[in-house]
Amino acid sequence: MNIWFVLIYFIFFALIAGAAFAMMWGNIQSINREMNKPSKPRHPEAPAPGDEVMYVDLSRDKLEDLYNK
Repeated sequence: MNIWFVLIYFIFFALIAGAAFAMMWGNIQSINREMNKPSKPRHPEAPAPGDEVMYVDLSRDKLEDLYNK
């Protein structure tokens, strides 16, 4: 009777290991398909590479100067 439990254990172990491998394989294939898709179009208001943009300097020194004034 003990041999049957060992046999059933290894059968279920093989099923779980196979299912885990299949799930990992499917996830990797899904990631590869996503990476091969063309990228999303740029936002119309996004600056082109090399354009100067205005920004707010929020460094600690500048904020302390503003607070002290």
